[in-house]
Amino acid sequence: MPKHIGIVAVSPEGAALCYRDILRHASHILGDTGHPRVSLHNEPFELYIAALMRDDWHTIGDLLRTSAQKLAAIGAQICITPDNVMQHGVHLAEHGSPIPWITMTNLVADAVANDGRKVVGLIGTKMVMFGSTYQTMLGLKGVKVLAPNAEDAENIDSIIFGELVHGQCRDASRTLIVDAIKRLADRGAEAVILGSSEAPLAINADCPSPLPAYDPVSLLAEGTVKLAIA
Repeated sequence: MPKHIGIVAVSPEGAALCYRDILRHASHILGDTGHPRVSLHNEPFELYIAALMRDDWHTIGDLLRTSAQKLAAIGAQICITPDNVMQHGVHLAEHGSPIPWITMTNLVADAVANDGRKVVGLIGTKMVMFGSTYQTMLGLKGVKVLAPNAEDAENIDSIIFGELVHGQCRDASRTLIVDAIKRLADRGAEAVILGSSEAPLAINADCPSPLPAYDPVSLLAEGTVKLAIA
């Protein structure tokens, strides 16, 4: 039997999209049978946001670890969180976690490097765009990461917290995001990382990215399924 996968939910929309992607990748790889069990546990999203606003990563690590413990208690053998900015907290959550964690940053960096990209754009919350969530791992692989300009970054951050985390996205917001990606292309970006777990609500088949796009949640889901069935 495949390993039982645990999803540590932070953003409700992001966690739901991750669950969907896990089952889609399982169907693609395995067909209609033999899929892994998937369980999800969340601590309230508001607790993560409050800790993030205080820059309290130890509390974030504790929240993530609590979910991992709950998931392990019902049989999960590996766990993931699809939230981009919370990848920093995974390193703290791993200490004392009863089950191993899989992080998306390594999977994204490997995918970008394997495609031979040298310059990529990054959209997400301001903490992701201007932090080290992806910059460190990609830098170690010789890939330069471009963040949007200040106005675009402010707009994208507002769209994520004001719309996407609530499962909404206005057409005008999609246009702003697409235009921001175009400006990254003008600066030399060969592709873009959609560094928000809710990004598929904005960038999708109906509103495609003007650059080749890496969806970290989809890459995490695929990598987790492959590990679960290995």
